[in-house]
Amino acid sequence: MERVNFQRLLSTTAKRRRFLLGAGTLTASAMASLWTHKVAAKSRFSAYPFSLGVASGDPLPDSVILWTRLAPDPLNGGGIPPVNVPVRWQIASDENMRKVVLRGVTLATPELAHSVHVNVRGLQPDRWYWYQFTVGSEDSPIGRTRTAPAIGARLNQLNFAFVTCQKWEDGFYSAYRRLAEENLDLVFHLGDYIYEYGIPATGGVRNVSLPEEFRKETNTLEQYRLRYALYKTDPDLQKAHALFPFIVTWDDHEVENDYTDDISENNDPVKKFLKRRTAAYQAYYEHQPLREFSLPQGPDMLIYRRLTFGNLAEFNVLDSRQYRSDQPCGDGETPRCPAALDPFKTMLGTQQERWLLDGLDRSQARWNILAQQVLMAQLDHQVGPGEIFWNDSWDGYPLARNRVLSHIASRRISNPVVITGDWHSTFVNDLKLNFKASNSPTVATEFVTPSITSNGDANVYGPYYGPKIPENPHIKFFDGDRRGYFRVNLNYKRWQTDLRIVTTVSRPDAPIYTFASFVVENDRPGAIRV
Repeated sequence: MERVNFQRLLSTTAKRRRFLLGAGTLTASAMASLWTHKVAAKSRFSAYPFSLGVASGDPLPDSVILWTRLAPDPLNGGGIPPVNVPVRWQIASDENMRKVVLRGVTLATPELAHSVHVNVRGLQPDRWYWYQFTVGSEDSPIGRTRTAPAIGARLNQLNFAFVTCQKWEDGFYSAYRRLAEENLDLVFHLGDYIYEYGIPATGGVRNVSLPEEFRKETNTLEQYRLRYALYKTDPDLQKAHALFPFIVTWDDHEVENDYTDDISENNDPVKKFLKRRTAAYQAYYEHQPLREFSLPQGPDMLIYRRLTFGNLAEFNVLDSRQYRSDQPCGDGETPRCPAALDPFKTMLGTQQERWLLDGLDRSQARWNILAQQVLMAQLDHQVGPGEIFWNDSWDGYPLARNRVLSHIASRRISNPVVITGDWHSTFVNDLKLNFKASNSPTVATEFVTPSITSNGDANVYGPYYGPKIPENPHIKFFDGDRRGYFRVNLNYKRWQTDLRIVTTVSRPDAPIYTFASFVVENDRPGAIRV
């Protein structure tokens, strides 16, 4: 690639501003950074600047987000001084990058840890594209992405996967290595992209020696940035991001275990916790292919959104952390208390819940999917008489769950399916208005994907939850101790989910197999094992 003479471009502030505005890809934060930091005259680095790979996300029919972060020294703060760095990008219709259809320049700013989020517009719908970044004389890996079909267009099928819970020290990302071999159009990440806990000096299963800073729990922006950098150095995670557009949402560990809104796990002062949440949300945005509307504003960040794929599927991507009420019955497992029946207790917040229900009403898609974090089906933890529920899931908010399911039932929403993460286990559930009544009709189907690595190869949840499954006849399938992801093939007649399992996460090259498959037929809620 041709080296750009940036010194000539920077002869005056006015010229600098005109050049960068002409690129047409600057975010508001990058514009503000123009007046705070100088633009690097020479883009030379101590090591390869694209150490964290490339990614794309949130595909629309004519647009997609391209992401990278410049980090020649990723585990020591990034390795770039506090200056703005121009980054060239291009997107092509062929894998060799010879048929370039669009190109431009954007800024990698210190305010966003030298990450870039390029909103490429003017693309053709339902097409594969390839993209690449360049800074100085260094080229990034070539990434591949795909635009969504035109709104209302007939889409014969859609292939996607959904994943969750990828604790770095618990295992290798062998599941991502195998996911990269799949024939997919996109991937959903349903939360717990990182874990905030301190990492053992041994590096856990990976047996890697890390700097002392990684042994501490994440609290500051610098610590969250380091944690994302560590995860994103993994080559198998990088390959999956480079091959498929990702649609991401968070759960709790991107900030802190089991937090709700401004209430921390250990009931820290609100001001202190919101400072931590501000740092966590900032780092999340910096490391994900998200659109500019998700740019955090202090401790607030808009992440729920809706993506449509022709007339076949519409995805409602939810945020069940930022707006939820504190657990009405307290943390952990408890019997259901009277406070759980307070109609003002909410999982999604009033505004997001209304947005969801209104969107479902307007949808013209054959399949309507809720992509979200925590178990929606009821799970009674008590064997025998009485009931005990886990309050961090929808069981802690039964009336909020009932509002969503009642709306789906009363409005006859077409083919509702819920895809869920969090539990490190596999569930296939019938969702009902009354989980206690065997004759209550099934309203929707829920698929809960196992973790990528979290809990490693340990046998943890199967022995605990397995005996409880007979207490919950709406749970049609359960497995507690395997790692992998769900793969979905969707068409007008049926939804097929394949449970893809790696044999171990103790080595990166573990083979994969299909452990079970389930079908949901058009207009017939409830999964059938095939």
